[in-house]
Amino acid sequence: MITMKGVSKIYSSDSIALEDVHLHIGAGEFVSVVGQSGTGKTTLVKLLTAEERPTHGNIEVGGWDITRISRSDVPLLRRQIGVIFQDFKLLPKKTVEENVSFAMQVAGEGRRRIREVVPRVLDIVGLSNKLERYPTQLSGGEQQRVAIARALVHRPKILVADEPTGNLDAVNTQEIIEILKKINEFGTTIVLVTHARDIVNQLERRVITLSQGRVVADEAHGKYRL
Repeated sequence: MITMKGVSKIYSSDSIALEDVHLHIGAGEFVSVVGQSGTGKTTLVKLLTAEERPTHGNIEVGGWDITRISRSDVPLLRRQIGVIFQDFKLLPKKTVEENVSFAMQVAGEGRRRIREVVPRVLDIVGLSNKLERYPTQLSGGEQQRVAIARALVHRPKILVADEPTGNLDAVNTQEIIEILKKINEFGTTIVLVTHARDIVNQLERRVITLSQGRVVADEAHGKYRL
């Protein structure tokens, strides 16, 4: 599903974000990528979504070599990879329903398809009763659930969650993790990028540890050991 071979991202001689990274993430896995700040986690996400390009090496997503992906193909890639962030990135003047619908509108989906999909994904994240609310009327956990629903509208094969619980309390954090586990049960590959020790240790799933831009550990049933 995701393969990185000898991937490095070098910004300058004294700024190497990733160095000679080799990894493979199979279809349907739930993987945590951990490490201290500045270890390359965010750069990894940017490479997977083609926001950045590797200096060296090759990246494949779903059998598709995206190492030198053209600008015109980036939207196709991002339908395969849903991304959620720590700061939600919702449109404040749009309702819950409109925020999720907008992701389909900009991709050229028709109204009928939007009417079919949006209620379905909002039901998955437990927000069917808050379609007309605005982001400011929601808790942080609810805003993150809207962001997850928006990421699901194209039925991505992979969902990358970049510090999705960083702004949430313990209760909302647990709710978000349970939703990610449910999405994974549907067959979606989950890549959870986090520095939250308790979450990683609770999951008891595969853990990839980055340190100074390198993969220093890759355990099938790992722990946050830093």
